[in-house]
Amino acid sequence: MAFIDRNQMKKKELVPGTTASLAWGEKIMLSVVEIGPGSVVPMHSHPHEQAGIVVEGEFDFVIGGERRRVKPGDMYIIPGGVQHSAIGLDRKAVALDIFSPPRDDYKT
Repeated sequence: MAFIDRNQMKKKELVPGTTASLAWGEKIMLSVVEIGPGSVVPMHSHPHEQAGIVVEGEFDFVIGGERRRVKPGDMYIIPGGVQHSAIGLDRKAVALDIFSPPRDDYKT
């Protein structure tokens, strides 16, 4: 599949108020994450490498114990196994996350 219609992407609720629209290939996964106001993605880790860029809005991001307020254009790379969380602020925020390899738990 070369072209993907965002409206037809699989959507998964990660936590209340935060959803991910997903597309993947054999070795990579795209995840358009919408973080609602006040939504909290709790501290977690996974074996997948994760990279991303903030597209819209702002949120607080904790990676490996360091907390930062991220805004459009800010990028991040999280090695597998590193603890991280996201905290929504007063408006919706959108980030594009990329995982390698694709997360099987997001495909279901």
